[in-house]
Amino acid sequence: MRRVDWQGLSSFNELTERQAISALYECCSSTIWAIRVAAARPFADDEALLEYADLILAELSEKDLDEALAGHPRIGDRADNPSSAREQSGVAGADAAVLAELKALNAAYDERFGHVYLVFANGRPAAELLAILKERMRNDPATERRVMRLELAKINRSRLIRMLAPAGSFDDEGAA
Repeated sequence: MRRVDWQGLSSFNELTERQAISALYECCSSTIWAIRVAAARPFADDEALLEYADLILAELSEKDLDEALAGHPRIGDRADNPSSAREQSGVAGADAAVLAELKALNAAYDERFGHVYLVFANGRPAAELLAILKERMRNDPATERRVMRLELAKINRSRLIRMLAPAGSFDDEGAA
């Protein structure tokens, strides 16, 4: 699909349904999330979009949540999309020992919880993400699923804000 240049909420509200779904799918790899958020347009303001996106995320089935998770690379792996690469920029150049431990614990996390370790990484250093991973390994599966859903909401919000913002209005860590 050809990329459509647009910015701001009013432009987002005017996209075709297909264009809006595509833009939203870039924020969250859940097809049903993208369809449901796109269908709720027009949004009165950015906050209305963010709140509705959070609501739809909270309502996702476990299967739909797994689809969203499949769109995220492991922390420390090479990101296959610009958003993930930007968000994991703090891992680049990390100490080899930290990266090796992160890789090993990522695999252990996958084995324990059945999905990728998801954390709002935006520019955080590898050592910090490793410490969070070690802490979260102590969670029971139900608790971890709730924590992961909250982390996904943070990621979605950050990506939605970036999607709506004028080009060049963010620094490398995703902060305004």
